[in-house]
Amino acid sequence: MRGSRNGLTMRGACAAAALVLAAAACAAPAGEDERSSSPPASPGSGPVEDVVSALDDPADPGLPEPLVDVDRLVSGGPPPDGIPALDDPAFEDASDIDWLEDTEPVLGVSVEGEDRAYPVRILIWHEIVNDTIGGRPVAVTYCPLCDSALAFDRRVGDRVLDFGVSGMLYNSDLVMFDRQTHSLWPQIEGRAVAGTLTGTELERVSVTVLPWERWRADHPEGAVLSQDTGHERDYGHNPYVGYDDPDSEPFLLDTDADPRLPAKTRVIGIGTGDEALAVPVDDALERGVVATEADGDAVTVWAQPGAASALDEPVIAQGRETASTGVFRPVLDGEELTFESDGDGFTDHQTGSRWNISGRAVDGELAGRELTPVDHVDTFWFAWVAFTPDTEILR
Repeated sequence: MRGSRNGLTMRGACAAAALVLAAAACAAPAGEDERSSSPPASPGSGPVEDVVSALDDPADPGLPEPLVDVDRLVSGGPPPDGIPALDDPAFEDASDIDWLEDTEPVLGVSVEGEDRAYPVRILIWHEIVNDTIGGRPVAVTYCPLCDSALAFDRRVGDRVLDFGVSGMLYNSDLVMFDRQTHSLWPQIEGRAVAGTLTGTELERVSVTVLPWERWRADHPEGAVLSQDTGHERDYGHNPYVGYDDPDSEPFLLDTDADPRLPAKTRVIGIGTGDEALAVPVDDALERGVVATEADGDAVTVWAQPGAASALDEPVIAQGRETASTGVFRPVLDGEELTFESDGDGFTDHQTGSRWNISGRAVDGELAGRELTPVDHVDTFWFAWVAFTPDTEILR
């Protein structure tokens, strides 16, 4: 096993070694962000409620019955907020950014005409950003152990929640907690599985993972999450070197991965329950466009070569090329469109308009129109199938 400054090279490492290394990876340096295991105070959006904390005991009899076996909510190493979420994020104009490499992955989120990019070089150390975009409270999240990027509306009824990193994992996935009720929310599930809000689902907000140069070209007036976070981290470096090696094992996965695909095959996960689909990213790249159905509706799945993998080399910008993907309802004004890849983008057969990976027509008769995004997640096979065991693999 090869060492690095943060002690986190995992290429060919066993799970026991990964436990020690990953637990240390993103936790606060000594003397910074030190917290006890008791629930932290809310940084702003809503008051902490006088309720039983699922952080202390998810099976407490004063709470609703958990939706999962609480013994499978395992510690990943750091305590609650040991990996500090960003609660008061600062932003810079895209035109002023000189510290991102063209190939680096960013999470693109657009709400009500407001475009923001969240560099993975920052999210890999913080995992959650509590933000407000276009007037909408949003949590932008990234789990490096599942390579999954998801965003959620932070409103639940009349509450606005703030999310933190619990330090727990479920199916090797980030478990968030909200600071108002201290309920527990596995990221990929997007639902509270223990605590006062058990059973509550968060509304998804569309996320696209793009190389920086492509997001910047599409959103030259956009805003970019600043590295001025108030925390000392080695932004731009990967604390999980080699973790996406196809032959390596998932971290703290306490069940056998479904053998239909190798555990760390990258897939595009779409749909729910017994209508869930997994599209292997390599297959999608080969075809460019995949027309299918999800949850009873037609969808078009797009893939093109994308950003550098954040989980490969010690310097994120030097990681192997992965894919950018998009999933959309292929319907405009009541007409169903069909598409093909044209190399740099996508073209619809009906009007010849050209579209980018974010589902926006950039040239032709439909220029300026946008397709409706469909909830999906790019992640490892082991993670997707753990949350949707009845998923079909679409070849």
